[in-house]
Amino acid sequence: MADKTCRIGLSLGADICWPICYEEIMRRLDLSIPRGADTLHFEVERVSIEPYDLAQSCRYDLVIDRLTHWFHTSREWIKKSIILDDLYVFNHPWALQSMEKQTTYCAMMRLGMPMPRTWMLPPKAYLPSADLEPTLRQYARLFDLSEVGDKVGYPCFMKPYDGGGWVGVRKIDNAKELQEAYNASGTGVMMLQEAVEHDLFVRCIGLGPQLRLVNYHPSAPLHDRYGLDTDFLDEDSVSILEDMTLTINAFFGWDFNSCEALRRGDTWVPIDFANACPDSQVTSLHYHFPWLIMANVRWSVFCAATGRSKPVNLPIQPYLAIAEKDLPWRERLRAYGEQARRDFEYERFQEFCDRNLSHLEEVTRDFFGSEAARSAIRKKVDALFPEHEREEFTELFWSRIQQWRNNP
Repeated sequence: MADKTCRIGLSLGADICWPICYEEIMRRLDLSIPRGADTLHFEVERVSIEPYDLAQSCRYDLVIDRLTHWFHTSREWIKKSIILDDLYVFNHPWALQSMEKQTTYCAMMRLGMPMPRTWMLPPKAYLPSADLEPTLRQYARLFDLSEVGDKVGYPCFMKPYDGGGWVGVRKIDNAKELQEAYNASGTGVMMLQEAVEHDLFVRCIGLGPQLRLVNYHPSAPLHDRYGLDTDFLDEDSVSILEDMTLTINAFFGWDFNSCEALRRGDTWVPIDFANACPDSQVTSLHYHFPWLIMANVRWSVFCAATGRSKPVNLPIQPYLAIAEKDLPWRERLRAYGEQARRDFEYERFQEFCDRNLSHLEEVTRDFFGSEAARSAIRKKVDALFPEHEREEFTELFWSRIQQWRNNP
């Protein structure tokens, strides 16, 4: 019998508050988890950015990554560590690299999800290259942008095909605004997507098999976009959104992702779901922030302790097989959800947490009443808000977390 250490690495960018909270809660948990004849303990370490030998071994059992979607050095280090050392990472780096929003729309169309009508547009301008002029002369076709707008319908949204945190997104109400938006898009490759009339906007955060449904208000200031209400959906809507989110996340190998969906009549329409580096800051999540920390702890400890593997290839064939069956949409989505729960080892995960992490919520509630938690909130507020607003917003986010402590 031996004591062994599971090392969890945090690959971070501008993150401030959640790593502090995650590290402190892991320290307070002081886990000792049996695995066979051994006892596992856990260390958390922040991953540095530096030159590396391709042959050097990876010291981590699991990495929670916040850089792969845009920082290539970390992406390549993670990819080599998966291939050579069986590293488990949030999220799948090849899926992040290749599955931009346009591709994810196509994949979910293949599964039969009710996607908004969407067109891809050639860029308005191009960066110079040796073969650009002959290629455009031979193959680029003049097109009538207003005709495309009529086919998509107004209002609509123009947005980059590969996403980017609302950057370059513009609502368009007529052909004149469409032309203006296209002229301003430069070298960006843009999509034009119909605006979905809706009465409810929900963001479903998924971390492994764990889900959090949030009433989302995109036009509100950042600190008020995530609603505080938790019982705002009927049972059938909850079931649909959970199956939808789990399907998307498992299909693309994303342990941590958020799915935005709009309710149009009796139909839930997913509109934005390639969000595999979701907002994790207390300044936007506030009331929901402790849930995120607990979900991160549960899934990371489970994956590290059980030696969960990260396949290089995406496990999409079972979903495509379901798609080929002649099933009503709700039955098909339910079958996708069941497959996703198997992919995320839902039952094994629940048993593991009941056995080893039953005290997590109590520890988390105690921590978020501490000065250490308040300090973490203040550090994030200091980074985002002007000095004259810092006290006000520190108190706002602190009070919302105290509300969670009283009603998690």
